[in-house]
Amino acid sequence: MPHQAPDRAGFAVRGLPVGENALLLEVDSDEAVEALHAEVLRRLGTAELPAVRDVVPAARTVLLDGLADPARTAALAARWHIPAPTRGQGTAVEIPVRYDGPDLAEVAKLWGVTPDEVVRIHSGTEFRVAFCGFAPGFGYLTGLPSRYHVPRRDTPRTRVPTGSLALAGPYTGVYPRPSPGGWQLIGTSDAVLWDATRDPVALFAPGTRVRFVPCGDRHPAHEDGAVPPGGAPARPVADLPAPDRRPSVNGARR
Repeated sequence: MPHQAPDRAGFAVRGLPVGENALLLEVDSDEAVEALHAEVLRRLGTAELPAVRDVVPAARTVLLDGLADPARTAALAARWHIPAPTRGQGTAVEIPVRYDGPDLAEVAKLWGVTPDEVVRIHSGTEFRVAFCGFAPGFGYLTGLPSRYHVPRRDTPRTRVPTGSLALAGPYTGVYPRPSPGGWQLIGTSDAVLWDATRDPVALFAPGTRVRFVPCGDRHPAHEDGAVPPGGAPARPVADLPAPDRRPSVNGARR
């Protein structure tokens, strides 16, 4: 039986047992799940929650895996008083980007601005990794106001190149490897999002602050996202993520 109660920030937390040793905490918005995830990490850090194997945030949920008594934790979570999330802490990861994506003009049309304005608005936004998923290293980044949310393409591409900077719905993402995908491509980055020889292997983790930094001139890309000769080189990544660095993977659409 789900446990549900309103918290101090005005949203409810629903606890849904998953199997014998996991619990799915569910809320109704991006802001609520951001606050819930922060509260879970805080309570684990102060031992107010029992140790778990993994914490996996998603679009509307936070999964706690490895609980000895999920029903008891669900009952406790229903009574939590969760403050609004605190933002702007820690150094932001800077991702150099060539705004050369084949869908840049289409996104400009959807936004009702010029392509140069898309670059200005997007690079002037501070993003946050809400959760990770679909492929190792892929982060779902939030931060754009709702008026800049765009639909997926009517016809997905069969192959999106590595490093493609893309938009869909409320999210921005960078493809860590070639993949089919239906997001709108607005740029290209050389940043390595997943490196098995690096510590941490994932550049993005839930809670990481991210900024995209334009580099070089804007060169229109080919339909497959390839950058023509003359594209400016990327700058080194400035910093690594400070919050929970464990690479948790979800399976949201891309």
